[in-house]
Amino acid sequence: MSLLQNLTSDTSSAAQPDLRLEQLTAWLATLNVVDVASARPASADASFRRYFRVDVLPDQQAALGATLVVMDAPPERENVLAYVKLDEMLTHAGVSVPRIVATDYERGFLLMSDLGVTTYLQVLDHDNASTMYAEALEALVKFQLTSQPDVLPEYDRAFMLREMNLFPEWYIGQHLKATLTDKQSAELQAVFEAILANVTAQQQVYVHRDFHSRNLMWMDAGNPGVLDFQDALYGPMTYDLASLLRDAYVQWDEELVLDWAIRYWQHAKSVGLPVNQDIDGFYQDFEYAGLQRHLKILGLFCRLNYRDGKAQYLNDLPTVMDYVRKTAGRYKDLRPLVRLLDQLEDKQPQVGYTF
Repeated sequence: MSLLQNLTSDTSSAAQPDLRLEQLTAWLATLNVVDVASARPASADASFRRYFRVDVLPDQQAALGATLVVMDAPPERENVLAYVKLDEMLTHAGVSVPRIVATDYERGFLLMSDLGVTTYLQVLDHDNASTMYAEALEALVKFQLTSQPDVLPEYDRAFMLREMNLFPEWYIGQHLKATLTDKQSAELQAVFEAILANVTAQQQVYVHRDFHSRNLMWMDAGNPGVLDFQDALYGPMTYDLASLLRDAYVQWDEELVLDWAIRYWQHAKSVGLPVNQDIDGFYQDFEYAGLQRHLKILGLFCRLNYRDGKAQYLNDLPTVMDYVRKTAGRYKDLRPLVRLLDQLEDKQPQVGYTF
């Protein structure tokens, strides 16, 4: 069976040809690097990108390894140039990222080294978590230490507000089927303003924006391998720390999170990163950045379900909501969010597929 037959087989007579896959196959064949017929899906994510794993031809394996990964990133939807730029920046910082082997920028194809099949999420447990997070935070510090203004776009107030507005639109409106009163809307916007006042006042560094257990790969050496970095921006100091330690996909006891955050803060200070010099202020920065992210995620996960048919993301809503409630309950200017959620909680979510 050919590559196209393997990857597009469909019992329906109405199956549509996969034109991009045909183009990708033809491009790979011109490289004389991989066994084109060996291609199989490598991963799925929340974007328009898709990935295939391919076997390297025997005479190339000494230089390239046994397998490579090919990215299909439709250029009208994804920015391959940004991916390559960030790949170079992270490599320069000493972070383990895929090595680019071949590119077709016009059509949005990349062939790159394979960081393996095991994510942090798959192997994290209470016995290894401290070591694995220490290695991840070391990689984060390496990237942050290379930060310079005017290299990456700014993760600014308008951008962060657009993200948080996914929460009323998709979580409250689509998921809870609720309509806010004028008073409730005003209270929510006041919470947004409090969050934005904190995060926009933080010192700025390079921000991966999705630095969490599904984008970190467990490898034999050089942990972690870092993926999905193409949307990096220049933004709040604590954002990636919150992405990692307040992960939507795995939750840890507050005492552990506090310990890891303090260890990061001590290390970051010692190497000259611009963290808040007061530990209480630093931890508040961390919490506000995490809340901004989690409000976005609640909306984003609901959009992935109701608009894109990716229902699996609804399974992670309870973890994210737990973060939101606990954080908002700790700060006076955020507590109206808890009251709002209490008012809405008797509205049962309408969970299901849309067609």
